Amino acid sequence: MRRELLPQVRRIVVKVGSRVLTDDQGDLDYAVVRQISADIAHLVKEGVQVVLVSSGAVAAGRSALGMTERPRTIPQKQAAAAVGQTRLMRAYEEAFAPFGLAVGQILLTADDLASRQRFLNARATLDALLAAGAVPVINENDTVAVEEIKFGDNDNLSALVTNVAEAGLLLILTDIEGFYSADPRTNPDACLLPVVQGITREVERAAGGSGSSVGTGGMATKVAAAKKAGKHGVPTIMVCGKRPGIIAAAVAGEQVGTLFLPAADGMNLRKHWIAYTLRPSGRLVVDAGARKALLEKGTSLLPSGVTAVEGRFERGACLRICGPDGSEIGRGLADYSSREIALLAGHKSCEIEELLGYRYGDEVIHRDNLVVL
Repeated sequence: MRRELLPQVRRIVVKVGSRVLTDDQGDLDYAVVRQISADIAHLVKEGVQVVLVSSGAVAAGRSALGMTERPRTIPQKQAAAAVGQTRLMRAYEEAFAPFGLAVGQILLTADDLASRQRFLNARATLDALLAAGAVPVINENDTVAVEEIKFGDNDNLSALVTNVAEAGLLLILTDIEGFYSADPRTNPDACLLPVVQGITREVERAAGGSGSSVGTGGMATKVAAAKKAGKHGVPTIMVCGKRPGIIAAAVAGEQVGTLFLPAADGMNLRKHWIAYTLRPSGRLVVDAGARKALLEKGTSLLPSGVTAVEGRFERGACLRICGPDGSEIGRGLADYSSREIALLAGHKSCEIEELLGYRYGDEVIHRDNLVVL
């Protein structure tokens, strides 16, 4: 299966976490940086374009500033990132230099990708760097990010970058061999799963939480990243990043780590952006008839199906769409503001102009701007 699926992939995203890049003392492990860089350089020589999403800045800065444990406040984390990001990039520059490869730094916040224009600008920058033969190194811009504009962790960021870069594979380097049926650190009966056909609730429960003193992501965030990439039709492979040659082995289709197969009903690029990159500004509750029409027929959301409007937002905002029981069934871009939808809720489309004095269209959310989750 892997040897059929992977050889045609010519652009990949490699995500490496803090626990892979740091030693037992929490300092940047330069030997691992050189090893990963050499593996990536081998792929580039073979004609594969690689985008690297790398953690490690906060860990590198923490040791430089003499912090004995992970920073707990945002200012402490931002200070560590400011010092550590330069050290991290210098390490990659020196590691790729023997192979004649330049590296380009890209620091992002969630706001950068939530804006469609900046999203497309980021894609154009990546394309230009890759066309020039450079290796883009992407990290969250921790020095300016606050909770409202954070990705949360670099696992999530890597899944979004996979969409931005239009990559054909997401490769997650972690500190264990792959995805297990249970936590192998605490359960001796846990077994490595070579293939995950679909990310079900059982798989998400088995992933558990974080528990790392170095990174922000655990197995749960890696499975969530694989799920997001899979919705775009992209497979994910999770492997142990400290093993020499593991990147080339995974891309060559060898049976290493865990392969997460993509969803059969993958989204196009725009709908993936709506579903996973934008932050919802409000919520619409719909009745049972509208819920059925959205889920089974893929229709637009009409004002007659809306029963409640929550939050204040303008036209074009991303909204959660929830069924009568409150469970989220989709997301979409509003054709009207919260004030306008509150006036239109429960009314037919033919009444819009009478109620508002104008109309943008018949739909509250058009199906082209609506994603069923």
